[in-house]
Amino acid sequence: MSLSGGCQCGGVRFRAERLGRASICHCRMCQKAMGGFFGPFVDVYEFVWTRGAPKYFQSSNLVKRGFCGDCGTPLSFEGEGWPVNIAIGAFDHPQDIPPTLQVGTEGKLPYIHALSGLPERSPAEAEKMVEVFTAITSNQHPDHDTDVWPPA
Repeated sequence: MSLSGGCQCGGVRFRAERLGRASICHCRMCQKAMGGFFGPFVDVYEFVWTRGAPKYFQSSNLVKRGFCGDCGTPLSFEGEGWPVNIAIGAFDHPQDIPPTLQVGTEGKLPYIHALSGLPERSPAEAEKMVEVFTAITSNQHPDHDTDVWPPA
């Protein structure tokens, strides 16, 4: 099974033939690199960049992090001696890659366990947003490979 993905603008795409361990890292470096509460990554094997290539930031003496130089999407976590790790959310079907391990838990934000208990918009509030959401025209690359992007 081939697993594809890429950045938000479609300038960088990739494919992996096999996945390994999927994890979320709570360390401060991953929080900053992903702009989120944690970094969700999966080990990839038989991996290739199929369109474009990431730019890199050497975030430590051991690791460089790949990202799209045009749209800024975080893509990879790469270091000597271990598999390339790709951001789970960058895959076309991230719902198929559930994390199985938490690492860097010493940096876990104190409210992370409470997030699933936050209230959701009420049906009345959601109805008010329908007009806003239907007016959005997305410039995001679709969740599948394309021969050409952006479309002509």
